[in-house]
Amino acid sequence: MEDQAAKLRQLVGDETSKPKESFFSGGDEKKTRVIAVTSGKGGVGKTNLTVNLAIAFGLLSQRVLVIDADLGMANVDVVLGSLSKYHLLHLLDPDIKLSDVLIKGPYGVNYISGGSGIEKAKEFTADERSVLMDKLSGCGDIADIILVDTGAGLGKNVMDFILAADEVLLVTTPEPTALTDAYAVMKAYSMRAENKNIRLVVNRVYDESESEDVVIKLNQTSKKFLNMPVTAAGYIFEDRKVAAAVRKQKPFLAIEPDSLASRCVKAMAESLLYGGEMHIKQGWRGFLNQIFNFSGK
Repeated sequence: MEDQAAKLRQLVGDETSKPKESFFSGGDEKKTRVIAVTSGKGGVGKTNLTVNLAIAFGLLSQRVLVIDADLGMANVDVVLGSLSKYHLLHLLDPDIKLSDVLIKGPYGVNYISGGSGIEKAKEFTADERSVLMDKLSGCGDIADIILVDTGAGLGKNVMDFILAADEVLLVTTPEPTALTDAYAVMKAYSMRAENKNIRLVVNRVYDESESEDVVIKLNQTSKKFLNMPVTAAGYIFEDRKVAAAVRKQKPFLAIEPDSLASRCVKAMAESLLYGGEMHIKQGWRGFLNQIFNFSGK
């Protein structure tokens, strides 16, 4: 029997499903980049990162589509302060087309909602997969990068989506419980992923060294017990403007583009797009160090 992860890879974009192009790609030779954003637990800023990263990629002239794969939660709608008539599962309706579920949201964010108040999706049947594959095949014509915002944890839907993606961004914070849950995702991923491509995003840090400590700790543990080295995709400084933006249901990068968190996300997008490491030196501790050590320079 065909592996479930392989089936979902066909659903969300395996280039082996077509001779010369990925599932999401259009007729050109350029492969659409599919990035799953996930976390071990809720409340670490996963969806907030996804939406703001989409805006940052847009500022770099990338066509971006966000797919809210946390079915039933409508988290992307909440972050954007937007409403959607249709969601991903509506594509199973014969009368619903891709253009019906595609939402041109505020701040240039195009997305497909996960819906609100619906039951979590059961395993798709072969016929349902065929319908979704057919209708979603046009996504590559409108996007250079597809960000898939998964649910948190180790549920089947979550694991299927991250196993199907080209690359995975695993969001955590320095809190012990978040690190424990992040490692659990890493362990499950290492056991099932054929081509391992997972990187860490450390949210709510006070300086760059705190992020480095988290990555070193998880990398050492992962190499020792999972035989899977992990690296950092970036970090986001603690920034009270993020919480203020969340209360307003607006992305912080859109309303506070010069904030610490916004600068981090923009640098992360550049790093993901062009390579190299991101460096935003001005955290709160960095600010204090600069003030109190200034005379010694």
